[in-house]
Amino acid sequence: MGNRKFGLAVFLGDVRSLFKAGVLVANVLPVFTGFWLALFFSGYSFADYQGLFWLTMAGSLLLMGGALVINNWYDVDIDTVMERTKKRPTVTGHFSLRSVLITGIVLSVIGQVILLFTTYEAAIYGFIGWFVYVIPYTMWSKRRYTLNTVIGSISGAVSPMIGWTAVDSGFQLVPIIFFLILFLWQMPHTFAIAIRKHDEYKAAKVAMLPVLYGIPITKRQILIYNLCLLPLPLYLTSLGTVFVTLAMIMNIGFLAVSIHGFFAKDDQKWARTIFLYSVNYIALIFLLPIIVTL
Repeated sequence: MGNRKFGLAVFLGDVRSLFKAGVLVANVLPVFTGFWLALFFSGYSFADYQGLFWLTMAGSLLLMGGALVINNWYDVDIDTVMERTKKRPTVTGHFSLRSVLITGIVLSVIGQVILLFTTYEAAIYGFIGWFVYVIPYTMWSKRRYTLNTVIGSISGAVSPMIGWTAVDSGFQLVPIIFFLILFLWQMPHTFAIAIRKHDEYKAAKVAMLPVLYGIPITKRQILIYNLCLLPLPLYLTSLGTVFVTLAMIMNIGFLAVSIHGFFAKDDQKWARTIFLYSVNYIALIFLLPIIVTL
């Protein structure tokens, strides 16, 4: 019985690692927020749209999960070198590469089909996110150009657009601003990870900004993107004073942590600080709109 439990625990851990559970949850939350806000601004009742909600969430979850699994399949050589990814089932051999690829493709197809039962616009945004992540990011730019961070950010930023367009047209200010927030946030967040894992990325020959151009330039880029992020909540006055005020305070805090990087004696400690700030920031920035519109 003990061995069976251990085997199950290892299997579940492998599945969690394969699907990059933390990344998956972080991408699904904005889908929910987008859906919720589209209902709110359209004056619709959530109870009347529960069926559409579950289709949107299931389709998004499977499509994004499929993309992440394919990423794991393709990046097995990189994951073998990097310390933080050496325990992924594609590296340990717990799952065969063929089964991982098939799983990724099947989940992607099912997820895309489910989104087609919501609206075509939501399905298009879902496909854009999947395509950009799998082809231009994973298979083309990640190993060659520092631009990979920008490309990867585009794929992640479509999440609130998927949720919103399942209900209403996405050519509106609120979903576009949330797209921009998510896009701009991903840059300092990813750069912080790249600084923390500088040596691992260098060993794996992944074209991350601090690896190719150094940490000082990366710090400047983090500051620039946070400056661009700073005023965006001011375009969301339709969500009320509480949201705008709290979002602006968080943005100022993000900027302050970025500036502190130029004076930090320990780059690793500072990168961990800005990483943790960014994780909490994005969770709050997509939970607050739900709370203030309840």
